[in-house]
Formats: sequence, C-alpha cells, structure tokens
Amino acid sequence: MKFIALKNPGGGDQLELQGVATPQPYDNEVLIRVYAAGINRPDILQRQGVYPPPADASAILGLEVAGDIIACGANVKRWKPGDKVCALVNGGGYAEYAVASADQCLSIPQYFSYVQAAALPETFFTVWHNLFQRVQLKAGESLLIHGGSSGIGTTAIQLARAFGVQVFATAGS
Repeated sequence: MKFIALKNPGGGDQLELQGVATPQPYDNEVLIRVYAAGINRPDILQRQGVYPPPADASAILGLEVAGDIIACGANVKRWKPGDKVCALVNGGGYAEYAVASADQCLSIPQYFSYVQAAALPETFFTVWHNLFQRVQLKAGESLLIHGGSSGIGTTAIQLARAFGVQVFATAGS
C-alpha cells in the first residue's frame, strides 16, 4: 500500500509517498480502506518533531480516518466488510489502509462525506468520554466550556446541547 512518510521533522516539504505491506487486523480490530484522513494538532506537532507518538503507535502519521471496512478480526461482532466508518487510529491514518480497534469506530452518518467524517473521531471520542462517561453529564444540567471556539469546544457544545444540557462557553480573540 502507499502511505505518506515523514522524511525528517519539519513542514509539508518533508512528506513523501512510500510503499509498505498492507497491515492486517488483529482479533479486535478492523482494516479500513481509507478515503479521507483528518489532520489535527497532534498530527502537525508529530510532523514538526515536538510531539512523539506513543511507543506502540504506528510510525505512519495520522490519527483519524474515514473509509470502508474491508476485513474484520475474529472477535469483531459489530462491524462487517462494506460498513462505512470513521475511526480514531493509533497512527497509520495517512495511508491507503489503516487498522483500527473495533471500539474506536463510528458509523458515518448517511449525509456525511468521507472528508467530513474524517474530522469527527478525535473530538467526538474525547468529548463523549470526558463529559458523558467520566462526568456523567445529564439533560437539564449546566456546563461551562472554556475555549468554546476550539475543535473540542465546538464539539462539546454540540453534543451537550443535543443531550439537553444548558451550555455556557468562553472564547478568546
């Protein structure tokens, strides 16, 4: 498969197209044919050499992808080949194919393009985990979001409002 490799830390001029074997999913993973990849702050910082990836992460850049599942590990029950998903991956998103944990995938809404869907995983998983799983935010409660104009902030506003939470936000200029 083809992927975008980082020759040396720096700008976009340090990226080049290379080839490598297509990864295979483990038991709890899916293999995604990538049609779009998100670019967020950690991706840029990794490219610049100031944010090292975790030791177990792929050497290929890219944390968010959208595409079609083409293979599933033996323990995957929710997904099947042909499903359209976006996913948060442990690196490897800037490639034709990426492996994702099955529980880090989201169905792509039918009115979303792959490009739109590739921008969802990092912010939505972060907000959902912190506000609804850890804090257990509920309808009728109030929430103050500092940095409401950021990617995480705007996602938090949208999800909280969708679940009936009264939202207050701050933003700088």
